[in-house]
Amino acid sequence: MLSSSAVAFLERLLDTPGPSGFESAPARAWRDEAARFATVRGDVHGNSMATVDGTGRADAPAIMLAGHIDEIGVIVQHIDDEGYAYIAPIGGWDVQVLVGQRIRFLGAEGDVFGVVGKKPIHLLRTDDREKASKLTDLWVDIGSTSAAETIARLNVGDAGVIDSRTIRFPNNRVVSRSIDDRIGAFVVLEALRRYAEKPGTARVVATATTQEEIGYRGGGAGVSAAAIGARMAIVVDVTFATDHPGIEKKELGNHPVGSGPVLTRGSIISPVVFRLLRDTADAVSIPYTLQAAGRDTGTDADAIHIAREGIATALVSVPNRYMHSPNELVSLDDVDHTAALIAETCRRVTAEVDFTQR
Repeated sequence: MLSSSAVAFLERLLDTPGPSGFESAPARAWRDEAARFATVRGDVHGNSMATVDGTGRADAPAIMLAGHIDEIGVIVQHIDDEGYAYIAPIGGWDVQVLVGQRIRFLGAEGDVFGVVGKKPIHLLRTDDREKASKLTDLWVDIGSTSAAETIARLNVGDAGVIDSRTIRFPNNRVVSRSIDDRIGAFVVLEALRRYAEKPGTARVVATATTQEEIGYRGGGAGVSAAAIGARMAIVVDVTFATDHPGIEKKELGNHPVGSGPVLTRGSIISPVVFRLLRDTADAVSIPYTLQAAGRDTGTDADAIHIAREGIATALVSVPNRYMHSPNELVSLDDVDHTAALIAETCRRVTAEVDFTQR
């Protein structure tokens, strides 16, 4: 079960803004926590790595645990003469989600808050009322009366996120704008913490990767995977929960919130590492569901499995409702089970494991 201190750290991590390319603040929080029990370093790409050495001989395999720490956001594209800011997306947005939201910009002198404006419905023509908003229909008002006043606080290239805070829900659930995928960065660190309490023979490196939301092939994950020299990797991300209205299980499978980690099987997934995870889950009675991925996965796994000479890679996901919205929702029970499964799986990896499917 997650400790109260672990949950407090998770909430702090979720609330720290860090869209893709601007992840330094949550990365610092992650490294500060990791330094309590691991050896920590960063790289030029912004990735953060925490290492716990195993008890085995020198040829014991290294294991990479990866969760990306960036979130979707916005970036200032233009400031007009009246001081309104116009924004472009960082990552994939449903523009309708942005209408009427408050934005927290990371200004050079500190946070700058604004509101997303749109022409009121009363002023829209009848045939326009049913149309979806475009990003070019929106602007951000920070209370300025001129371009000079805005530029004194906010400038082109400044990034921002929706200004929402983490809240707890009944049934041990948590709601946040940045669960995708700061929950993955949290899980890999929590798994490493548990591994450090009872290490196996492998050297395990938890990695908070960057720029996944904008990276065609995994953003910073490929950089860190090449540097770590791991033989095995477990990527932790979120996947679509399928227990709310409008979901087609024939297309997505069955992954309710609270059903445990989701283990992916598919074309880029190592069958050896998948079996390690599945057999461990069965042995220690951790619930899980299965997900199929016939091509790529849309996660850091796509970059990691082809790094260096190839890394045996698996994907473990947490069911997530309302992805890429201000209020994503996951179960802390699923988070706990995912961390426990990964820690125990790492303990079972020895120098004798053959990662090549025979």
